[in-house]
Amino acid sequence: MQTNQATFALTNTRIIQYVVLTLFLCCSYSSKAQTNTLDTLYIQRLKQVVKEKPIHYYELEAALNGDKKDSLKMEYLKVQSHLVSYLEGEAYALNALGTIVRNMSLYEKAIIYHKKALEISIEAKNDVLHTISLNLIGVAYRRMDLVKPALDYHKKAYDIASKALKNNPEIADLEHSMAISRNSMGNIYLALKQYDLALKQFERSQSIERKNKNLRGLAINYQNIGYALEHKGDLTQALDNYKISLDYNEQLDSKIGRVICYNSMTQIYIKQGKYEEALELISNTLDNAIELGDKYYLAQTYVNLGWAQERLDKNEEAKINLNKALELSKTYELTMFSSDALLHLSELYAKSENYENAYTFYKESIKYENSVTNERNLNYVNDLIIEYEHETKNNQIQELANENELVRSKLERNKKFFWYTAILISLFTTMIIIIIRHRQLKQEKQIITLEQDMLRSQMNPHFIFNSLNSIKLYIINNDKEKAVYYLNKFSKLIRKILIASTEKEMTLEDELDTMKLYINIENIRFENEIQFNIGIEKGLNISNIRVPSLILQPFLENALWHGLSSKKNNKTIDLYVYQNAPDYINISIEDNGIGRAKSERINSQKILKRKSVGIAITKARLANFSRRYANDYKFKIEDLYNDRNKAIGTKVLLQIPIPHSGKA
Repeated sequence: MQTNQATFALTNTRIIQYVVLTLFLCCSYSSKAQTNTLDTLYIQRLKQVVKEKPIHYYELEAALNGDKKDSLKMEYLKVQSHLVSYLEGEAYALNALGTIVRNMSLYEKAIIYHKKALEISIEAKNDVLHTISLNLIGVAYRRMDLVKPALDYHKKAYDIASKALKNNPEIADLEHSMAISRNSMGNIYLALKQYDLALKQFERSQSIERKNKNLRGLAINYQNIGYALEHKGDLTQALDNYKISLDYNEQLDSKIGRVICYNSMTQIYIKQGKYEEALELISNTLDNAIELGDKYYLAQTYVNLGWAQERLDKNEEAKINLNKALELSKTYELTMFSSDALLHLSELYAKSENYENAYTFYKESIKYENSVTNERNLNYVNDLIIEYEHETKNNQIQELANENELVRSKLERNKKFFWYTAILISLFTTMIIIIIRHRQLKQEKQIITLEQDMLRSQMNPHFIFNSLNSIKLYIINNDKEKAVYYLNKFSKLIRKILIASTEKEMTLEDELDTMKLYINIENIRFENEIQFNIGIEKGLNISNIRVPSLILQPFLENALWHGLSSKKNNKTIDLYVYQNAPDYINISIEDNGIGRAKSERINSQKILKRKSVGIAITKARLANFSRRYANDYKFKIEDLYNDRNKAIGTKVLLQIPIPHSGKA
């Protein structure tokens, strides 16, 4: 009796599917005789596409994406592409038609379309269409809960896409195919209740979609991650992921995305005991699910609606909706939804103490569930995991072998290089003597360069460290504006120092700009009490005057730390540039500090004494700079006193030789 009922149910299922398919095919074939009903603009655009024959998938998407849900248009594209042997266009149309019938739950017909597209994409040697076709076949098998073929097709799609990535202009499309493969394999693991394995696949897929900023892919992955977390018992995190997915679907205005998210959120609310919220949400979702026409999501919606009603003791309504879900699921061979509907009907009958029916439905629910999560399928998944791990290890071994070969080749080249070098050394000993002599001549220049390096390095230990500390205080005190301001100044100063490190000299204009930045940074620790003034004699063109780089920094540093650091207020440094002779540029640096004598006494009492070696190096650099001119540099330090012979500061007078063209 049960066999006859099953045969009758299967017969009814086939009849319904063939009726739907016949209607679809009638519409499709009639479109060939009714091309005048198609959008004129579409026909023109399609003719242009068929004429140009773009081979890249992203070009086809750009031209046809808005039309691929229309079966008439895709049938027309398929026929026109076939007539002119345009393989890419025909494969694209076949995949679109397969997706349309899949969403009508005609999975076997969808597989026929996608397999035909697969053959054509292989003939066209188009990796992107090849992997897309494989993934679509896998999705159709997954909807039918056929684990093994679904996994096989998705794995093959992933392998082909990953190998084709090298030197391929459609990298984004191939990466998207890899993301789909990962996501689909994750969904299969979900059906098998392998939630940790599923999460790994979704997270890998999500990273690819995030890299390519694919909102639809992100929406799908957040939804699936939520599902895995839900079944691991983490309802709060699951709900958060569903809401993120819903937000992406709202941005995309995706009806199917909303239906999926609302169904998932309904399940969470039921599990949290929020039955009224669950019923309201799923009731509002039902109309959208009916409008979509996708029997897969409609069956899921009826299951959740009946479940919510059962929890609220609306038993008759629950029975009606769960039976609708069961009828749809059996008709379209949706195994997991059949199992869910039967399980909730069992609970419903148990509440009314009809234990015989409750037990019958429960057994049937377990039978459907076991058809998916049977030992054979689980063993296949485990074998596949072992195969992945084995393949990964083989790849690692191959990489190590390649590295060893590379090292061996390098050693061989080094060995040859050694012998060639030995021969060259014996042949060119005389050249070495000349090089040594040449190096001796360069030694003096290298010493001067070293002195420049010493000058820059003596700024590093305390100045840079203390400057960063000062900026850090602004950050700690949440004074973001000052922190950003001084960090900007500090970065400009460091950049100028780095530029100066590659050049022996710079213009006086650049030197003064750098010193402004230096004082500005140092002024942080003086709480901006230092008044730094720069005066330039009128008519003096400082952009044409060159001086040794960072030559003024040691004098300003001495003025700050020996002259002004111990003074309490009214701290001033005046720098003045002028010319009173055609062969010199004059620079005076005057501070109103405590004077050198008092500064030396204070420094002698300190445990950690501040060394000032910059002036000696500066003199050596000025001496080297002056060698190109007829006149030498001049340098003088004056102690300033008031009428009562009290020290009121220090003045540095510096004369640097220049060409006669110093004035503007």
